[in-house]
Amino acid sequence: MAEDAAKAPDAGDGQEAGSQDRIGVLIANLGTPDATDYWSMRRYLNEFLSDKRVIDYPAWKWQPILQAIILTKRPFSSGAAYRSIWNNELNESPLMTITRAQRDKLAAHLGARFGDRVVVDFCMRYGNPSTRSRVEAMIARGCRKLLFFPLYPQYAGATTATANDQFFRVLMGQTWQPAVRTVPAYYNDPAYIEALAQSVERGYAAADARPELLVVSYHGMPERYRDQGDPYYHQCLETTRLLRERLGWDESAIATTFQSKFGPEDWLQPYTVEEVARRARAGQTSIAVIAPAFAADCIETLEEINEEIRDSFLQAGGRDFTYIPCLNDDDAHIAALGGIVADNLAGWA
Repeated sequence: MAEDAAKAPDAGDGQEAGSQDRIGVLIANLGTPDATDYWSMRRYLNEFLSDKRVIDYPAWKWQPILQAIILTKRPFSSGAAYRSIWNNELNESPLMTITRAQRDKLAAHLGARFGDRVVVDFCMRYGNPSTRSRVEAMIARGCRKLLFFPLYPQYAGATTATANDQFFRVLMGQTWQPAVRTVPAYYNDPAYIEALAQSVERGYAAADARPELLVVSYHGMPERYRDQGDPYYHQCLETTRLLRERLGWDESAIATTFQSKFGPEDWLQPYTVEEVARRARAGQTSIAVIAPAFAADCIETLEEINEEIRDSFLQAGGRDFTYIPCLNDDDAHIAALGGIVADNLAGWA
């Protein structure tokens, strides 16, 4: 016991034991490249697409394809897509800008309730700031309890689980591990549903013409993952149902779709890009699209939905396309996240 105590960080490290130990709240998002040039994009895509939670093919089969083919070409097209949405003023992606704003507002929200004992920061699963750097920084600031919060309302192995994996990998390297908790999926949280509904109501009120249909577009995944037991698909359907009921709409006014198909396998359907074109050809010329699986606007919303999917709809005969932004740092969203954090801090703060 004396030897263990000698190894523990001392007060000079800001980590002394006792009632005043801090509690860290670490929110996590998917990630972002550091820049839009070829090598920055290649590093980011290599880390992302090498994750076994994302692409579960055997390495001997997948890595030659990834390294020799995909990472030779895709950094150019992905870089161009990122440049179309890049925050040039801060020289960073919108996801970085928004997640930082979420961190700051959530810190203020929790500070008003818990004081300065709760420390809030953010990390990215891929790219920077890394999970490792932020966990180590929180521990250095005296956080002996850590709440890890992946900002994915619906659970998926390729999002929530891989974020948690990385969090626990970092903890494996700590001599003195803090007590930890992880936040579960919040796809049916009433405050989250309310924030979504309010964003839809604002979007419809501001639209030039009232949309005939709300397309609720979620990031896709291979159907095989769902068949293997991943709950993501069913949680997405539940979010749509709860949103529709809160809005008081008939089922015909809302449709669930899935976007971002990658590779040769069948993914969750209907595909957003095809469904909006089909709706336009069927005579629905005014639609709105919302993406509830994303806590912050990113490449999949600002470029894919608001550019590619918009173009698919208009080219098929659509007339009015309204994109309803992600909840981002909206006050109702921050309040919802703050409530979820408070619930998960029960007994700690």
